[in-house]
Amino acid sequence: MTEATTSPAWHLVGDWFDTCKCAIPCPCTFAQPPTEGDCDGVLVWHIREGRYGDVRLDGLNFLMLGTFTGNIWGGAATETAAAFFVDARADDQQRAALGTIFSGEAGGWPKQFNELASFDVRGMEVAPIIVEIADDLGAWSVEVPGRVTALVEALGGPTTPVGARVQVHNPGGAEVGPGQVATWGRATTDRADAFGFSWDRSGKSSKHFPFDWSGPD
Repeated sequence: MTEATTSPAWHLVGDWFDTCKCAIPCPCTFAQPPTEGDCDGVLVWHIREGRYGDVRLDGLNFLMLGTFTGNIWGGAATETAAAFFVDARADDQQRAALGTIFSGEAGGWPKQFNELASFDVRGMEVAPIIVEIADDLGAWSVEVPGRVTALVEALGGPTTPVGARVQVHNPGGAEVGPGQVATWGRATTDRADAFGFSWDRSGKSSKHFPFDWSGPD
């Protein structure tokens, strides 16, 4: 891995979503503490188009299991821990590029986000990561076979127009960076059993964000 000052130019465009233990809507999106004071969940990045120097990253996925206590946006998070899954389709160069970008070593938004809290990393595993995202954002899902399953349906209600989505513009706490739009969902399945993370729940919060990152600046 290289330092941000010597990293090649890179650019990722894609989809991010999570599932977590918070009630709907997750207060973290508004830069507030989690519903129960602590939070754990699944975070997923699907790269539609990407490059790290000459290394193409199109279509690859990256997944994090994480937990923390307190308001991560206030720089006061404690009891932090994380583990990662890297797409099994990635070759050695692609895996190295993803590791450099998501660790924050290549600068850009990941570096800024990682400066908010220091996570105890429990491990990293190469595995199939199956991501599906409906074109109309009516549903999204991820599966790491035998390890993680998250199925989400878009949030709606009696006053939501047919085909419209419940969204928040310019949220105060967006995991993908400033100026994005959150689309809210409800997790119908949210299961994890890996690296000491273990839960099986439904009915809790989920949100989808597009992301567009570049570095090393």
